[in-house]
Amino acid sequence: MKVVTSQEMREIDRAAIEDYGIPSAVLMERAGLAVARRVANLYPDKRIVVLCGSGNNGGDGIVAARNLYNWGFKVNILILSKKKSLSQDCNMQYQIAKKMKIPIEFRISVNERDIHGVVVLDAVFGTGLNRPVPGDISKIFDLINASGVSVLSVDMPSGISSDTGEIYGTAIMADSTVTFGLPKRGHLLYPGAEYTGRLFVEDIGFPTGLITSNKLKVNLISPEMISVLLPQRRAYSHKGDYGHVLIIAGSRGKTGAALMAAKACLRSGAGLVTLAVPESLMNVFQNRVTEEMTLPLQDDGSGIISVKAAEEILRFSHKVDVIAIGSGMGVSSDTGMLMKELVERSPVPMVIDADGINSLRSAQILKKAKSPIILTPHLGEMAGLIQRTEDIRHKTEEKKLRGMIEKDRINTAMSFSKGTGAYLVLKGAPTIIAEPEGKAFLNTTGNPGMATAGSGDVLTGIVASLIGQGLNPLNASLLGTYLHGCAGDMAAKNKGEYSLIATDIIDFIPDAILGMAVVPHPC
Repeated sequence: MKVVTSQEMREIDRAAIEDYGIPSAVLMERAGLAVARRVANLYPDKRIVVLCGSGNNGGDGIVAARNLYNWGFKVNILILSKKKSLSQDCNMQYQIAKKMKIPIEFRISVNERDIHGVVVLDAVFGTGLNRPVPGDISKIFDLINASGVSVLSVDMPSGISSDTGEIYGTAIMADSTVTFGLPKRGHLLYPGAEYTGRLFVEDIGFPTGLITSNKLKVNLISPEMISVLLPQRRAYSHKGDYGHVLIIAGSRGKTGAALMAAKACLRSGAGLVTLAVPESLMNVFQNRVTEEMTLPLQDDGSGIISVKAAEEILRFSHKVDVIAIGSGMGVSSDTGMLMKELVERSPVPMVIDADGINSLRSAQILKKAKSPIILTPHLGEMAGLIQRTEDIRHKTEEKKLRGMIEKDRINTAMSFSKGTGAYLVLKGAPTIIAEPEGKAFLNTTGNPGMATAGSGDVLTGIVASLIGQGLNPLNASLLGTYLHGCAGDMAAKNKGEYSLIATDIIDFIPDAILGMAVVPHPC
């Protein structure tokens, strides 16, 4: 399913009306009817107060009120604007509601008596808002949020940016939201996702060609999309058929990260895993590994891999299908030089995480990559990489840069991937996967319990394993991210979010894979 901006949705509306000849009133009727049905299903015995704005979102709300009124609900409509401000379609719906004698008022205030014991249907702003909520309306939103009444929003919780999910001063905190045609970015990006509540996407008759167009570059990862990506196991096969992964990881004090990446890689189906670690720490690793093989690498004397190990790694890389690098590796001048050598010379794809990313001196290095590169940064690592890049646009403090990225995570990911040629898995809520051809994907699995040390190392192992098994970088990133979140969701159900640790995620990878045959998935 595609995910759209407000501008993309306006273009779909325009094309449906002007190019296909679907009257705007018909779309409004179907939108309002979809909302009314959802309200009736969720709140069958409640009185409904519909708060309307002056635009088409308000018109949708009046249509919903009209249908609910016909079905026997007690309905009151409050239009938070002046009568002369109504859009043409909204005014038409107002005139119909007035003739039906539905209680309807124009006012710019709401008191506790108005909303006591009711369900509020929020149809004030919708997706078109791009400025701070006016003071009088802001007070109404605060009153509703403090009242504890149930709220269903029409298209978008009023006060939320439909493009970024940011709050325009104040916003309605909805229990659920009914949107039309396609989800909007603001439904899925925080804090908008929290204000959206449960999201219902309703078909109101947009032509299929408009809502599946390749012009729409952002997609929602669905169970149906993922279920076809899992590599199939042939009866007549051996471990060499399922990939050999080289994991370059670990340093003094950070051996656990390497071990978690390796174990997650094996649990995700890799046939062979070689763990390449600083030679001074070999005894530590030899005492911990079982199924994994090990490769000692020359270190710099402090337990961090030396740049002198580059040639050994490159010789060994001809025996493997993919390299994963960075988990607990440490950062030094040597790791910076090592990353440059490997990016420019590796004959196989590389999954780069954590200290591997922190060791990249500039994103410009990625343009020289010999093989596909997959980066898996969290917000801080992403900001640090961009900040280190020699480009006047990024001569800003890392803290400020983090804020800029967080405010526009989708476009940042898409721009970075397209500009560097690397595949990007920007971790967060939600994780965003971007590919160099210009598309992006939003993950739908995962939970706050996964915000724990080592969770990213597990993801690195899963993605590398899937590349080793033959998936291309994009599909491995999509399936790996979804599988990682699904295992985390299963672990949270079993352990709770507070107590969840990274090894719990590894433990539930088998259950998540087994569940891939079930749609919807059990996670």
